[in-house]
Amino acid sequence: MGHEIAMTAGRELSGKVAFVTGAGRNIGRSIARSLARGGAQVMVGVHKSVDAAKETVALIEQDGGTAAWLAGDVTDPDAVHRMVAATVERFGRIDMLVNNAAVRTQSPFADITLAQWREILSITLDGAFICSQAVLPHLIAAGGGTIINIGGETGHAGAPVRAHVVTAKAGLAGFTKALAHDLAAHHINVNCVVPGNIATVREGADTRQHRKEPPLIGRTGLPEEVAAMVRMLCGPESRYITGQSIHVNGGALMI
Repeated sequence: MGHEIAMTAGRELSGKVAFVTGAGRNIGRSIARSLARGGAQVMVGVHKSVDAAKETVALIEQDGGTAAWLAGDVTDPDAVHRMVAATVERFGRIDMLVNNAAVRTQSPFADITLAQWREILSITLDGAFICSQAVLPHLIAAGGGTIINIGGETGHAGAPVRAHVVTAKAGLAGFTKALAHDLAAHHINVNCVVPGNIATVREGADTRQHRKEPPLIGRTGLPEEVAAMVRMLCGPESRYITGQSIHVNGGALMI
């Protein structure tokens, strides 16, 4: 019918380049490794976690993939443009952006300061906005591409003591829909992958989930399971999917 997709098993992203923010550990690291296993060259973005970034690159190289790392603040437009330019200089193009950088803290609503509110929203929303604008010319030059925003289940279900985080993650879902409209003409697909309760390590934060009951699947999810969805959405078989928030939560929340 004129829409056949040529697939190379296990290397569907060969020749492509991905920029993943917050890729030093946890879900971001798993996404970077998964995209590299698909054949993509990956730029690992972090803020200050240089050692973690180097470890992610080393793991990708151990897998037989190609990667490099950059450190910069996603809320700083100059820093982001430098990272994007360095990615293109290193790998020649950008085809995929994964906006994963975020901070999750907990505080009763009455105790959240305006500075804390702005910090959380800035990293999650300003960061996604700045990074998406910075890569846009390169995605267009590549003939199209993919932007994936990493959301959060609380942005859809709500949660106590996280008003700033819930608001930021909910904003990502709306941002995804807006970008999908604006960028479709450039053959750029935009989706939001929404992890549920995932087994990650977070320093200085209460890692208990707001929901006490296990999901239908009966266990905590793995970062690799979120990464698998991201990889699928970046691949050639997912070009008819855009503007969606796709939940990876074991059946905990159905929308």
